[in-house]
Amino acid sequence: MIKLIEKTAGLAAVNTTLTLPLQSRIKCRLRVTLDNGEDAGLFLPRGSTLVDGDLLRADNGYTVKVIAARETLSNVVSDDPHLLARACYHLGNRHVQIEIQPDRVSYPHDHVLDGMLRGLGLQVTVTEAPFEPEPGAYGGSAENGHLHAQGAGHGHHH
Repeated sequence: MIKLIEKTAGLAAVNTTLTLPLQSRIKCRLRVTLDNGEDAGLFLPRGSTLVDGDLLRADNGYTVKVIAARETLSNVVSDDPHLLARACYHLGNRHVQIEIQPDRVSYPHDHVLDGMLRGLGLQVTVTEAPFEPEPGAYGGSAENGHLHAQGAGHGHHH
C-alpha cells in the first residue's frame, strides 16, 4: 500500500490523482483508492485538511494530486449582500458548513435548509460541484471548528 505522508510543493511531477469528498478530505488517517485503482493510506499530520489541488508525497516519492469530488450542494445566488449575509447568519446559527463567494453561498443539500432560505426570499438551486467550505476563524478544517454531540449541553446559547 502507498503511504501518503505529507503535503508537498507544487513542482513535483504528479503520478496520479485522488478524488475525495469533503468528509474524507478532513481526515488525516484514511484508507483510500487512488484514481488509478491503487490502494493507499493517508498518514498526514493531525489537523490536516486537504483542498482541491493539494499535492501529497508518499514515503516512496510518489506524488498524488488531490481533486475535490463533486457533491450535491444547495446554492443561493443574489446580488443583494444583505440578503446573502442573512443566509450566512441563519446557516451559521445551525452550524452548517458553507462556501462563501461574492454572489453566492453553497452548503450541503438539505431540503429543510432550502425551505428556510426560500422563506427569507432567496432562490435555492441544487447542483453537483466540488465543495470547499470556509475553514473557520480559528483555522483547522471546516468540520473541526464547532461540533456538538447529539443532546449534549455545550456551554453556550443559540
